[in-house]
Formats: sequence, structure tokens, C-alpha cells
Amino acid sequence: MPSLILAMLSSALVAVVMRIGSEGDEPRKPMLAVNYLVCAAVSLLFLKSGTEPTGMGFAVGLGLAGGILYLGAFLLLQRSVRENGVALSSAFMKLGVVVPTILGLTLFRERAGIARVAGIALTAAAIAILAGNPREWRSGRSGAGLLALLMLGGGMADGMSKFYSAYGNPALEGHYLCFVFAFALVLCAALCVRLRQRPTARDMMFGVLLGLPNYFSSRFLLRALAEIPASVAFPAFSCGTIVLTSLSGRLLFGEKNTPRQRVALFVTLAALVLLNL
Repeated sequence: MPSLILAMLSSALVAVVMRIGSEGDEPRKPMLAVNYLVCAAVSLLFLKSGTEPTGMGFAVGLGLAGGILYLGAFLLLQRSVRENGVALSSAFMKLGVVVPTILGLTLFRERAGIARVAGIALTAAAIAILAGNPREWRSGRSGAGLLALLMLGGGMADGMSKFYSAYGNPALEGHYLCFVFAFALVLCAALCVRLRQRPTARDMMFGVLLGLPNYFSSRFLLRALAEIPASVAFPAFSCGTIVLTSLSGRLLFGEKNTPRQRVALFVTLAALVLLNL
């Protein structure tokens, strides 16, 4: 349980730092690159020396897939916190819990129930509420399309942790995280070169502040998965993160959601509670 609580706190801090670091200018990719550089560097400190190479290929392959998903989810989060606020963006990113939950119920044969089925249904309802008028959906003004992508990307990225926890070599857990962040760093650096964006002092500062909780969120979540079933750990992790980021958005940034967004946030929390039963 301590690992799960620390994962919640770290994940909430990621959203808060992302919100502060993205204020003023357009979201910049060098901040994300510095973030992944810090994550990769810290992960090297936790590598176990003398570990058996069994499963190293699996760790590399899953690390590559995880790096792509982590970067994609972070790019979506960076844009969404500016357009939809911290609370709603974090809520939908963590609502991606339906992805690893479904994986847990299917691939890993964890128990299903009416509550979890209802939770998945409410997930779809929350997206429908935000979608609003179909014309707004097509024009992108409702923000529902971006949030739906954020949910899918965040869920798939978190699902990689469950997949490695189930099939990977526990002794190579640190190597797996190192590969994830190293691959994300390479991809993000290539994106910076293409966009011709060089890191500024602000990018460096917020990249470091973002990288530390980002790394430990993943590490603590992996530890929690070794102690708690995925169908319990992921919803609890998501609920706790949403509550913390909602409070932060209100207290630190004075965020006020529209009536439709408040209803969607309430439905999201209800869905996560049901998924956690």
C-alpha cells in the first residue's frame, strides 16, 4: 500500500508541474526531452548489477513500445492541460484504467463483476457527455476528442507496466524502466530537432522538476502491481491521482469547469469507484 500512495502523489505532481511549466508559451517539447533525460539518468541508479540476462530481449522490446506510448501520452497531456485544465486532463488520462482493467480481466483472468462492467459503461458515458453537440465534436471545440485520445494513450502506457509485471523478469524491472525512458528521450529529441526547438533555462528547470516525479510514479506503480492485483491497483491509483489533481487545480490555479465538465468529472469518479469494487 505505501508504494501505491507514493505512486498517486508522484503522478499528481506530474500534472501540476506540467501545468505550471506550460503556462505562458506554447507547450515546448524540449521540456519533455529534459524530463526523459532525468528519468533515464535516475533509472540507471536503480539498476541491479550482476543480474541474469534472461528476459533482456523482452525488456528491450517492451521498453521500446512503452517509450512510444509514454511520449505520446505526455504530448497529449501537455496540450490538454492548457485546453482542458489539470483536473479534467488528469481525470481522463487516469480513466484509461479501463484499458489495463480489461487486460486484467481477459489476458490475466482476473475476476469480473457487474460493478466493473458498469464502470466501463460509465467511462463511455463520460466521453459522450463531453462530446456534446456532434458539430462541436467534429470541429474539436468540445475537447472530447483530445480527452478520449489522452484516455486511450494513458491507459495503454500504464498497461505496459502490468504486461511487464506479468511476463517480465522482476530482476530486470529497473532495466525495463531505463529502456522506456531512453527510447522516449531519443524520440522526443528527434522531435525537437525536427521542430527546431532548443532547450531554454526554463525548459531545463521544469524538465528536471517533471522528470523526478515522472520516474518515481512508474517505479512505485510497478512495485504496487507486485503486491496488489491490477484490477484493484489501477483504479485506486487513478482515483487517488484524480482527487489530488482536482484539489491542486482548484487551489493552485483557480480552475473552474463548465457544468458539462463537472458532470463528466463526477461520472468519471463514479466509474473509477465501480472499477475498484
